[in-house]
Amino acid sequence: MDDQANKNYPPALHAIIEGTQPLGFDMASEPKTGALLRVLAASKPNGTFLEIGTGTGLSAAWILQGMDDNSILTSIDNDEDAQRVALEHLGDDTRFNLIFADGAEWLQQNQNLRFDFIFADAWPGKFSHLELALMLLKKGGMYIIDDLLPQANWPEGHAPKVPTLMGQIESLPGFTTVRMAWASGLMLVVRH
Repeated sequence: MDDQANKNYPPALHAIIEGTQPLGFDMASEPKTGALLRVLAASKPNGTFLEIGTGTGLSAAWILQGMDDNSILTSIDNDEDAQRVALEHLGDDTRFNLIFADGAEWLQQNQNLRFDFIFADAWPGKFSHLELALMLLKKGGMYIIDDLLPQANWPEGHAPKVPTLMGQIESLPGFTTVRMAWASGLMLVVRH
């Protein structure tokens, strides 16, 4: 089995990659992570989706490809230049709600919302404000994080934070978790 074989790329993916290169943005999710996000998104018809950390929209393209026509993806980031690429290539999709905001502040101000699916790909909602992000999950909702295996772009001192984060999540009551040493290192968490 070749887990690199994935011929069904989102239509906007190559244009987003081209738009990302001039920015020097090196924190985009890889295609295997995207393919998993697409499959997980397909399991939530009429779903409410949250992405914390839009970046240039690579992961959003995969999530949107898996979503049905009645679902909505809200994506948050505080990098206007990166979000501009996402807006240019995904902004015509009426299921895509792009918000320019600080993730931590947004999480604090929107605790009344609930989501079927959260992809936390930024510091807030993952390494900080984790509890606020998890509170937004509906019963049966999925929380996904990546970049749990060592990455070349990790800042000094970041490596010890990763096992601490995974242990913290695994110790929370009311959630079922699985670690995946695949792609960039993933963790899938489901609220029960």
